[in-house]
Amino acid sequence: MSMRHLSWSLLIALPLLLAGCGGRDDPQAKLEAAVQQLQDNIEAKSTGAVMEQLHGDFLARQELDREWAKRTMTLLFLRHKNVKVLALGKNSWIDSAIGSKGYTEAQVGLSGAEGLIPDSARHYSVKLEWWLDGGEWKLARLDWE
Repeated sequence: MSMRHLSWSLLIALPLLLAGCGGRDDPQAKLEAAVQQLQDNIEAKSTGAVMEQLHGDFLARQELDREWAKRTMTLLFLRHKNVKVLALGKNSWIDSAIGSKGYTEAQVGLSGAEGLIPDSARHYSVKLEWWLDGGEWKLARLDWE
């Protein structure tokens, strides 16, 4: 798999549109807010903010770690002036047996551009696993097709 494909793959996770409403103490609302914040941070090309949302034990595809995520984002953000994410369908939920785990599945369109017209676009099916850490949802696992 090429580095460019891996670069785009990382960002797909990070890109889900949610219209989360609800109370600040509602775990579901907090999970949806974390997903929205991840998308906002990716579109703002804020590597540091995305890294803050990754759990210390983050893994993508069961082998790619936080350092891979940081390098990949840095490369992609330097390559593309604009990064946009479109969630074509998404679903987030909290594990009924383990309330400290949450999941998001989505169909995502991701595009990058040097100007107004995208010069790169891809569609992905993404699966995100979130872990509650110190009262905040952190992205712990990422997979895509």
